[in-house]
Amino acid sequence: MNDHAMPDLADLDLSPEDMLALGNTVVARSVAHLADLNTMASCGDYTDIEAFCRSLREPAPEHGTPLDALLDPLFDEWIPRSFTTPGPGYLAYIPGGGIFPAALADFIASSTNRYTGVWRAAPALVQLESNALDWLRDWMEFPSEARGLFTTGGSMAMFNAIACARELHLGNEIRSGTLYVSSQSHHSIAKAARLAGIAHDRVRTIDVDAEFRMRVHDLERAIASDRSAGLKPFMVFSTAGTTNTGAVDPIDDIADLSASEGLWHHVDGAYGAFFHMVPELRPLLRGLPRADSLTLDPHKGMFMPYGIGALLVRDGEALRALHSTTAGYLPKNQDEFYDPAQYGPDLSRGFPGLRVWLTLKLFGAVRYRAALAEKRELALWAAEQVARIPGIVMDALPQLSLFAFHLESPALDTLEAQNAATRALMTRVTQRGRVMMTGAAVGERYLGRVCVLSFRTRRAAAEACVEDLTSVTAELLTDADAGRFATTGSPL
Repeated sequence: MNDHAMPDLADLDLSPEDMLALGNTVVARSVAHLADLNTMASCGDYTDIEAFCRSLREPAPEHGTPLDALLDPLFDEWIPRSFTTPGPGYLAYIPGGGIFPAALADFIASSTNRYTGVWRAAPALVQLESNALDWLRDWMEFPSEARGLFTTGGSMAMFNAIACARELHLGNEIRSGTLYVSSQSHHSIAKAARLAGIAHDRVRTIDVDAEFRMRVHDLERAIASDRSAGLKPFMVFSTAGTTNTGAVDPIDDIADLSASEGLWHHVDGAYGAFFHMVPELRPLLRGLPRADSLTLDPHKGMFMPYGIGALLVRDGEALRALHSTTAGYLPKNQDEFYDPAQYGPDLSRGFPGLRVWLTLKLFGAVRYRAALAEKRELALWAAEQVARIPGIVMDALPQLSLFAFHLESPALDTLEAQNAATRALMTRVTQRGRVMMTGAAVGERYLGRVCVLSFRTRRAAAEACVEDLTSVTAELLTDADAGRFATTGSPL
């Protein structure tokens, strides 16, 4: 017998001992990374990043590499060259926290590899996901007949909502349908509309007021104009917390108009809807439970890792009518239990709802409500402090947990100069490494922004934000007064 038999290259299974060793190694590196977040720069090193990325291009490997040799550059070189999105100082865009129990849930879902597209394939697991959706439904005060699904993010939730409204209100007459957004609505809506067959020339943009909220009277006039032109208005989007300024549209008033006009009213709550979990904050989102459909992003307001959104639809049967189908090889559809493939486009799917279910079961809703309430309080405190900084002009106070502002001074006597200074403010504060901030163009004005939403952002990070904004603003105004500031946005 040959004592040196060739290895069985087709055997890709690992022994329990090998799997445990690999798992322990990965968890140890991941936990060490998270433990160091407080010492990491809020934004990684982007020096010569294009050349660095070109250097990473390589052909597919023919042979394997030991795990440590892969983890070393991953954790030491590649991950650090990115936004530090899980860090306490990440105040840019709309933060997602990356809460640790959700990572464990992803590991369980991937390693057990159960299929949840059809209820009968994993009845108990699908029920857990259904429970998690019901919890979201109850926090948003939607009726018991509402149904929904977990998606990869808000964009796919938006797409499914538009497709559902289109099917119900337009049928085959898609070209006549018109859809309404505000000038501050998320850009993914127009993209989702296009994917759902609503061309760009049928998407109407409504102006906003001084608080960046949709003007309901303008919306009413646009609907009337389209009806008189022989078109068919069918859907309105309002926003529970815009990305640029955090504005909450007059949801209740838009719900009234939508009801009287017979339009489907969708609320984009990707950023802000989870504040509705907190009873004392619900007045900020008045009218949200009246929506026909609602986008939620657990990877924002529930602090989950990126890659999970959610959709709720008031009339669950309308969502099911859009998606329900069968085939000869599939089990017969059943009506008693939630069946994901009957409410969404995916047939092949893993177990995305385990993230939400496991994390909530571990922490409980009380702790989530406390964390969300804290984020709003931190934003209110930070906004009050920032408003006192000489040279800062507040453009949007926190309606939820985001505020926006710009720089002005006698030396910054043009809009171009103010925009350049505000851009430089965002850049210089981020370069200090304690907090990362980003801005947004709103009309002709460039605004600086602070969004407090990561579960790791506590009082110390808010204080660091105020301190760095104060000192960098003073530096920029000194440069401007001395004529040392270029209006291209870069200090000389």
